[in-house]
Amino acid sequence: MGSFVPNTPSQQEEMLQKLGCASWKDLYRDVPREVLLEDGPELPPGMGEQQALARMEELAEKNKVFPHIFRGAGAYAHYIPAIVGRVVKKESFLTAYTPYQAEISQGVLQAIFEYQTMICELTGMEVSNASVYDGATAAAEAAAMCADRRRSRVLLSEGLPPQVIETVRTYCFGSGLPVETVPLAEGVTDNEALQKALGPDVACFVMAQPNYYGQIEPAEELGRLTHEAGAKYVMSCNPISLGLMPTPAQCGADVAVGEGQPLGMPLSWGGPYLGYMAATGAMMRKLPGRIVGETKDSKGERAFVLTLQAREQHIRREKAGSNICSNEALCALTASVYLAAQGPEGLRQTALQCCSKAHYLQKVLEEAGLQPVYEGEFFHEFLTRAPRRQALLKRLEEEGYLGGLPVGEDMLLWCATEKNTKAEMDRLAQLVKEVLA
Repeated sequence: MGSFVPNTPSQQEEMLQKLGCASWKDLYRDVPREVLLEDGPELPPGMGEQQALARMEELAEKNKVFPHIFRGAGAYAHYIPAIVGRVVKKESFLTAYTPYQAEISQGVLQAIFEYQTMICELTGMEVSNASVYDGATAAAEAAAMCADRRRSRVLLSEGLPPQVIETVRTYCFGSGLPVETVPLAEGVTDNEALQKALGPDVACFVMAQPNYYGQIEPAEELGRLTHEAGAKYVMSCNPISLGLMPTPAQCGADVAVGEGQPLGMPLSWGGPYLGYMAATGAMMRKLPGRIVGETKDSKGERAFVLTLQAREQHIRREKAGSNICSNEALCALTASVYLAAQGPEGLRQTALQCCSKAHYLQKVLEEAGLQPVYEGEFFHEFLTRAPRRQALLKRLEEEGYLGGLPVGEDMLLWCATEKNTKAEMDRLAQLVKEVLA
């Protein structure tokens, strides 16, 4: 900002002292040293268009694209119907921006309204916002919306994905909210540990369903314990799993959040994705971002409006519970088209195939020598022991297979979706058997 807001060296020094920094480099002390550019970026000389394109293609060749994917951990390889890309790539959607002037943004508002409606149907909740950045952000925003002056402590299940836990911690640090984690027992949240952690100062308990290790949590029981202590219950759910499993509403959740990537978004090297958020009617005014509603215009015709915008840009700053800005409207539209193309039965079949194939995969991997870590029920991910893990993953990579995600010292987190075939899984098991032999 030095180029735009002039300040003197002495003023800069004073600002650094106020921040507790000895130098400008201290501003980046939380960034890992191995990714810091100490001497600035080494940019090559300028190129012409043809040369630049050739260079980009050369760099792209270094990317490894796996034809056989058996890894999830938050981003999943699902089949995406062709109509999804055909609709969302229309110029009118690609170039649309935030609907600041609702009266001339009816198309965008309707798209968001349809998305909200589908998320409510998927989760069983009463109200949904227009989405947030990603699933981790959604969990962090949910924790913030549950806190008040009397209740500020946030409890997180250790079954949440690590990136979600870290994001919630970061948000809560900025808000001054204490965060504690609740340990697991046999792969799911420890009920006794949760009961001990719950107290009159707890704002909410946040858990994942299924959890990071693929296990299906006793969601209703966890919700009951949370509510008995007077705290709010937040469920972070894989949206595909809701095609088979009880909805957050049925489990007693006050807020339902999750990563929307499985709903029609490709892996894309990690984004952009979207975080869905839905809540009970009682929590509606605390939802961050914006909510689009349906009404009638002066002619009595159907129209769409921005019903609520509970962020500091639109209301008194001291009343705002969040300063989150742009919703992920294009990604939300993608999710809407995907859900419309699938329909209730299509989503159920996708979830059923994911679950069935994951259980078959666990069976053949166990026969090949990889023992499961937990005995509990799972959706489409599971954890196994993995002797000779590095050699195993290297051999799989040579054959075009992206194996399970390394966890701990000797485990792998595997995933199967509807895209994986029996022949793929049988070949994977054969490769595992060869390596272990």
